[in-house]
Amino acid sequence: MDKILELKELVKIYGVNTKNPYKALHEIDLSIDKHSFNAIIGQSGSGKSTMLNIIGTLDKATKGQVLFNGEDLSKYNKDQLADFRNKKIGFIFQFHYLLPEFTALENVLMPFNISKKPITKDIEERANMLLETVGLEKYKNTISTNLSGGQQQRVAIARSLINQPDLVLADEPTGNLDSDSTENVYQLLRKINKELKTTFIIITHDRKIAEKTDRIIELKDGKIYADIKK
Repeated sequence: MDKILELKELVKIYGVNTKNPYKALHEIDLSIDKHSFNAIIGQSGSGKSTMLNIIGTLDKATKGQVLFNGEDLSKYNKDQLADFRNKKIGFIFQFHYLLPEFTALENVLMPFNISKKPITKDIEERANMLLETVGLEKYKNTISTNLSGGQQQRVAIARSLINQPDLVLADEPTGNLDSDSTENVYQLLRKINKELKTTFIIITHDRKIAEKTDRIIELKDGKIYADIKK
C-alpha cells in the first residue's frame, strides 16, 4: 500500500543549547499507509504530542526527515509549511475551540475566513454537506454555545475536513466526552475514513477506542514500544 507519511530517524531535543537538554523522541522510524486509521497511545511524557506536532508541521524535528507523499517537509520554509498545513492536514483537538459567537456553519467555514480566501458557493455547499455528514444539518444556524459538547466536537470534525485534507490528526478527540458521545464520535471518524478515504492518526488514552483502530502504535520514553497492525 502507498505511504502517505514516513518518519525517518526522527529526533526531537528540547533545550539543545542548555545544560540539561531533554530528548523527547529517539530516532523514530515510522510509516503510515494512505487511507488507514491509526492510534498512537502512551503515558504522559511518552512523546505522543511531540510526534503529532512534528507530523502536523506545528513543530520541527531536531534531526531526521518527515516525508509526506514522498516530499521532504524539512525543505519547506515557514510560508510553504503554513500553506501545506492548511491544504493537506486537518486537526481535531480535545477542546473543540469553536468561536462562541458564531453558528455551526460559520465555524466550519472559519479556516477560509482566517486565510481570507473567498467563500464560494461550492465551498458553502461543501460545508453544508459536511454538517450533514456529521448529523448536524438541522443545527447549521445554531450558535455554537447552544450545542451540546458532543455536537460541538462534531462541528470541529466538520471544520477539520473543510479543506479536504489528506490526513487528519486527532489529539484526544473524545477526551471531554461521555461514553455515548465518545462512541458516536468514533463511529463518525470511522465513517469519514471509509467514505472519504481520509487517513487518520488519533492520539488517545482510551484503550477501547485504540483497540477499534487498524493499527496501534505505542510510545514509551520517546521510542516506539509496540506497533500492532490488525
